[in-house]
Amino acid sequence: MRNILELTYPELEEAVRAMGHQAFRARQLWQWLWRKGVRDFSDMTNIARDFRDQLAREWSLGWPETVETQQSTDGTVKLLLRLTDGALVETVLIPDKDRYTQCLSCQIGCPMGCTFCSTGLMGFVRNMTGGEIASQVLVAREHLRTHGLAAEVKNLVYMGMGEPLTNWEEVRRSLQILSHPEGLEFSRRRITLSTCAIKGKLGVFDTEGLALPAISLHAPTQEIREQLMPGAARWPIDDLIKTLQELELKPRERVTIEYILIKGVNDSLQHARQLVRLLSHLKCKINLIAYNPGPGIGYAAPAPEDVLAFEELLRKKGFTVTLRKSKGQDIAAACGQLKTEAERRMNTTHEQGH
Repeated sequence: MRNILELTYPELEEAVRAMGHQAFRARQLWQWLWRKGVRDFSDMTNIARDFRDQLAREWSLGWPETVETQQSTDGTVKLLLRLTDGALVETVLIPDKDRYTQCLSCQIGCPMGCTFCSTGLMGFVRNMTGGEIASQVLVAREHLRTHGLAAEVKNLVYMGMGEPLTNWEEVRRSLQILSHPEGLEFSRRRITLSTCAIKGKLGVFDTEGLALPAISLHAPTQEIREQLMPGAARWPIDDLIKTLQELELKPRERVTIEYILIKGVNDSLQHARQLVRLLSHLKCKINLIAYNPGPGIGYAAPAPEDVLAFEELLRKKGFTVTLRKSKGQDIAAACGQLKTEAERRMNTTHEQGH
């Protein structure tokens, strides 16, 4: 049976009509699925019983299953989810005052092969479906409610496992589901899509207008980008910046540049000056992140004084800079770390059983 959470709103209307019911029933159904977050058709109390029975016969209503939860001392929550085919994927809830930002995954593994990233080292397993991506939000909202964490998920960042633009069709479906006014109502302003930048695909930001772009740059030169991001670096860095300059964003919008500072690789003042030159004609803000090392990866976190010096130089040159504090370090909250750890434990247990 097909999972009803895979349907966009127009598809749900069509399915309801095909089942012999009026289209307005789709609105009631959508609100139960996405706004109220019920897990069972029988709980949809304002829908006639015969329709509920019919839904249960013809459709499944399957959420990802939470297999492990970790909570950091700083309030960051990481959920390891099992999808219907057994694949494991991570989502992270990052607290900010009275709200949470949720970090969504869009692929099992990742095809980009970034050398500093736990997910990149896994390789690529498969794309997630639009429904699998969007239903991570349902699981997170239920987790917050059942644990008495009254705050809501206010912002979404596609910064979890995977490269969104290599799974754009399904990512687009998830955005259509998550932004629908009868459901979770996330506006473009509250959704950021983090991408390594895939040649020929950046146009989705000005043509589709479903999310704001955050570009994982992580290097001030082509040479360093090739070392850190071999997959993404096939698109020369100067061409990438030129394309970003041509994006048609709304008046107050700017491109976010993500830059992970890695000790001895891209964190010196010389690197900061190279970054200034590279970005001097781009309407952007820079999000600096101190590297959070994962197991088995040969890179190290930068010294705090180097981070501050790097940030200060950029500010002096007139850039808007935020220094994103690395959250959840005590629970391995960087993408892919919990999945890697959980699979290692499962394999060890499996081997001991033989």
